[in-house]
Amino acid sequence: MKLSFYPKLAIDGMRKNKRLYIPYILTGSVMVMMFYILGYLVESPALANMPGGSVLPVLLEMGVGIIGFFSLLFLFYTNSFLIRQRYREFGLYNVLGMDKRNISKIMIWECLFVGLAAVFSGMLLGVALSKAAELVLLNLLQMDITYQLSVGVDALKNTLLVYGAIYLLLLVNSMFRIARAKPLELMKNDRVGEKAPKGNWFLALLGIICLGIAYYLAVTIKEPLSALLFFFVAVILVIAATYLLFIAGSVVFCRILKKNKGYYYKTNHFISVSSMVYRMKRNGAGLASICILLTMVLVMISASASLYFGAEDSLRSRYPKGVNISVRFDDINGISDENIETLYSAVTQTCGNQTELKDWRVGEIPGLFTDKGITVNYNSSIDFSLASYDNIGYLSVTSLEDYNRMNGSSETLKDDECMLYCIRTQYTSATFAMENGKAYKVKKVLDTFIDDGEYNSLIVPTICIVVKDFNSFVEPVLSLKNNLGDPIMMFGWHCGFDMNTAEEEISATKAIRKSLNNLVAEEKLNIHSQIVESREANRIDFFQTYASLFFLGIMLSIVFLIAAVLIIYYKQISEGYEDQSRFQIMQKVGMTKKEIRKSINSQILTVFFLPLIFAGIHLAFSFPMVWKLLQLFNLRNLPLVIIVNLICFVIFGLFYALVYKITSGSYYAIVSGAKEN
Repeated sequence: MKLSFYPKLAIDGMRKNKRLYIPYILTGSVMVMMFYILGYLVESPALANMPGGSVLPVLLEMGVGIIGFFSLLFLFYTNSFLIRQRYREFGLYNVLGMDKRNISKIMIWECLFVGLAAVFSGMLLGVALSKAAELVLLNLLQMDITYQLSVGVDALKNTLLVYGAIYLLLLVNSMFRIARAKPLELMKNDRVGEKAPKGNWFLALLGIICLGIAYYLAVTIKEPLSALLFFFVAVILVIAATYLLFIAGSVVFCRILKKNKGYYYKTNHFISVSSMVYRMKRNGAGLASICILLTMVLVMISASASLYFGAEDSLRSRYPKGVNISVRFDDINGISDENIETLYSAVTQTCGNQTELKDWRVGEIPGLFTDKGITVNYNSSIDFSLASYDNIGYLSVTSLEDYNRMNGSSETLKDDECMLYCIRTQYTSATFAMENGKAYKVKKVLDTFIDDGEYNSLIVPTICIVVKDFNSFVEPVLSLKNNLGDPIMMFGWHCGFDMNTAEEEISATKAIRKSLNNLVAEEKLNIHSQIVESREANRIDFFQTYASLFFLGIMLSIVFLIAAVLIIYYKQISEGYEDQSRFQIMQKVGMTKKEIRKSINSQILTVFFLPLIFAGIHLAFSFPMVWKLLQLFNLRNLPLVIIVNLICFVIFGLFYALVYKITSGSYYAIVSGAKEN
């Protein structure tokens, strides 16, 4: 037998099944391209030399790992579909005298051709488009653009290694499936339809319960920390519920349609419902996969886009002033008038052209919020267990005098009254008490407070309380210490001001740090810790993180969308071939092509847009939880997030409609025209 015999059979088989193999190769090529591009960006000199380039490589490497892992899963899925479609052909080879070893040789050549085509075309596209991707990322990062073209050698090696291993595993899996199959099973496999599944009400009800729990978690969680902890629980429940509802629930749905005589006994509905109910198990799994992919894309791209376009708002929320200073002491004596005057002089004399300077004293303590106030007497960190995570918070105490001075207000309080300002939480009780202290009547819940970016950046809820007599309020906890013997309440001085230019802000930050260090070295102050930050010094890191997340969201969205489109395409193609003989019989008994078109539209519309509808519902119910997670990134612009979510859903809805038009046309061409490949 000539050496070229098996390669020719492999090429001939791929040519005859080009409707299946071309999308498969293109999908593999795109995934290889994305993998290489992200790998190239990790080692890109232009990005490596940028200021504050520590966050970007980590995020990009995470994206490389996600694409590699997803490629493995999805290519296995599509390869299994291809093998199933080729069973009859391989069975025919077996009947004509080829043993499993000969068929394996054909499959080896097919896998080699597909792998080479996908990997090398993907790497060529990756090399060609990697510079464009780098320019897009640099533009998002608001960095200077360079036009020097380079090739990522390590990225090429990693791409060859990863995808070579993936296609080798695909070959082993295909050979294993063929080796286990019997010749008669191979011949009949693509002709055997599924038995009509019974409507499993229990699984459908279980899906509704799982979805209800996930939605309940999403809309009822009030604290961002809770949202962070329960996000993945909700995601798992939504995935499980989606598969249960699309597999078991869709069967139940079809059964209900069959019992509705007014709907079922119509030409365009009778055939479509009868057809769907016999393959709904497999059909439902495909639709659920599409729904999950669409939901992932919508949540990921809307969240990352919201962060990117709201980056300036987030930056100003985190750094409300151009220069922000926090100095902390171990005891209340640290914030004496003498010490505060020393700090104030050190700051104002170091940079004398500051504007809108504000400074105030605080007492800060972690604890558990209750309906009566805050509990703080904990002897070890293990007391803050997951059982009470929902109540963990941070209390900041400010005097009425400082509050009025900073806000230019004239609020008044009695000795037993207080005002509250809540960050990422709500407090609805009429009184508030420090542990071991008296209860203060809540006179007012404030809408605004002294701008403090540190509290905005905390992951836990924070309550800022304003009292008339600062010393009396904090006195009950002054003697409390943690298990290390340190006081559990810290006292601090916060200060913030603006400068005329960004350069002045950065210079002032460095000068103030030096001045404070000198005070400590000269033993003029016993400072526990100090934080001196400027908005402009952190701008690059801020935008780098958000731009990187947005870019990564775009790249991953492209990969997931291509996967969803391929599932849709293969679903339509496979069902088209399965329904081809059925519609041929219908045409012979008098069914017109117009009636066939109506029946096809009824069948496709009944199930095709369900993934998009469910993805939209998932997105809507996930919004409260996602919004709370975005607040952990200091994003406060709710209207922006809502608009971004709506725009993303509309865009993907139009894209999905376009995919529907293309794939439904392919389905119609197969079943009505009896086209082969």
